[in-house]
Amino acid sequence: MSLPEIRRRAVAQVPSWPGIPPLLARILAARGVAHVEQLDLSLRNLPPPASLPGIQEAVSLLCQAREAGHRILVVGDYDADGATATAVMLRGLVMLGFPMPGFLVPDRFVFGYGLSPEIVELALAQGAPGLLITVDNGIASVEGVAAARAAGVRVLITDHHLPGEALPAADAIVNPRLVPGGPGEHLAGVGVAFYLLLALRAALREQGDPQAGDAPLADLLDLVALGTVADVVTLDSVNRALVEQGLRRIRRGRCAPGITALLRAGGRAPERVVAADLGFAAGPRLNAAGRLTEMSLGVECLLTDDAARAEQLAAQLDTINRERRSIEQGMRDAAMGYVQQLRQRHPTLPPALCLHEDGWHEGVVGILASRVREATHRPVLAFAPAREPGVLKGSGRSIAGLHLRDVLERVATAQPGLLQRFGGHAMAAGVTLARADLPRFAAALSDAVTAMALPGLFEEVVETDGELSPSQLDLVHAELLCHAFPWGQGFAPPSFDGCFEVLDHRVVGERHLKLTLGLPQTGGIIDAIHFNAELARLPSPLRAVQGVYRLEVNVWQGRRSPQLVFEHLEPM
Repeated sequence: MSLPEIRRRAVAQVPSWPGIPPLLARILAARGVAHVEQLDLSLRNLPPPASLPGIQEAVSLLCQAREAGHRILVVGDYDADGATATAVMLRGLVMLGFPMPGFLVPDRFVFGYGLSPEIVELALAQGAPGLLITVDNGIASVEGVAAARAAGVRVLITDHHLPGEALPAADAIVNPRLVPGGPGEHLAGVGVAFYLLLALRAALREQGDPQAGDAPLADLLDLVALGTVADVVTLDSVNRALVEQGLRRIRRGRCAPGITALLRAGGRAPERVVAADLGFAAGPRLNAAGRLTEMSLGVECLLTDDAARAEQLAAQLDTINRERRSIEQGMRDAAMGYVQQLRQRHPTLPPALCLHEDGWHEGVVGILASRVREATHRPVLAFAPAREPGVLKGSGRSIAGLHLRDVLERVATAQPGLLQRFGGHAMAAGVTLARADLPRFAAALSDAVTAMALPGLFEEVVETDGELSPSQLDLVHAELLCHAFPWGQGFAPPSFDGCFEVLDHRVVGERHLKLTLGLPQTGGIIDAIHFNAELARLPSPLRAVQGVYRLEVNVWQGRRSPQLVFEHLEPM
């Protein structure tokens, strides 16, 4: 156990905003909130839908399809963003007077990611659609779009991933990343789908369509919130507004029954839901279907309006998620064993880690890479055997300051033909390569990371909001910090650092450290927990600890109490 370097976020002057307590004002100012207007999370402050590149062409294409009565097929992705985007597109088009479209979510283990020629062939076998709409994918599907167009199918791409050198020859493309730095650049796939529906409603309203003009598209914001949080996109002002409005609808019970059921399956109360509940309870259960089986089950859960059916589907997803966790734990143990061996042989870890075992599960390597990245502060690529003989599929996670897709681009340029496929974001990416090429890839990856690493990249630094006084470690402040704003990627939840006396401690769930801490000055106590603690390195007796923590609300048997959740912990 050792603490990273702790830096407290500096605030030159704490703003004085009406109705905002000083503690919260300081936290918000440290995240770049400079004006009181930025605290307004209403929908009226969103950039207009017409500001997204390609959206007018897409609206025209949809209007033509509606007028011609063309059958529409939505092709989604196998993660929570793709599932929610599929549900939003289907529900939204029906609201706007379209017949219920069909949908297709590729089995990742058979078809891989995106609109491939094989997916087009499958779509044609089910009855050729007049219009094919991708959600959360398609920007790299050059061959798939060509196959669809050759078969006489028009293609509308909605995506938020970075485009490659060549764009597919689709009939229309809506992707905010086509104009870097433009409005909505951080939208998730589900956010792009929602924006397209807003633009379509506006066009139909101008045409005098009474049904479309009154369509309550805001009722889809629960799904938008779930997909946005689960995809870990940056919570800029646009995404914060979308997520907050979705959370408010969930709390009032104005949401898809599937979201309520997923939250309850994860032990969360929908009436008190916060963004973290979407990310750590609903999202993983939805993602589990795409990781171990296929995502149609998750989409059905989001589409049903029958509460009893939603609970049945959520229970099935919960069972799959438990299986995923079991698989993940075995993989994590093996991976951390390998990391421990590296640490014993070398004073410092290599600049990037490439992990692989024959028994690993292709659908879980992304989570594994994330866990190892957290433990090592290194970019990590984890690989598992693909269904094709001699092929590996990998998923990577990066650290702040290193754009993983750009790293892979550099590898592909330096080693032509090495990567069969790759794509992704700054913080996450996927790779397909020949098994025999893994050693060459590992060396090329380390070279690329070394060349692109800025000074200090591998020095783990944790930013905090300072220290809370003992009088602030209460339920009132815990509730304030949890519910004030939607926290997440790029808008970090409040965290603090401090030292505490340990009055009692025990191990729960085999790997987690439960503590009772004494509060100086007040003589009070507070509960705390540190998940996945390095238990073997705990001293005996454990008298005091220091670390970085979040102040959260713990709910046990209907009782709400403050609790510290340690992100980093070290005995004193």
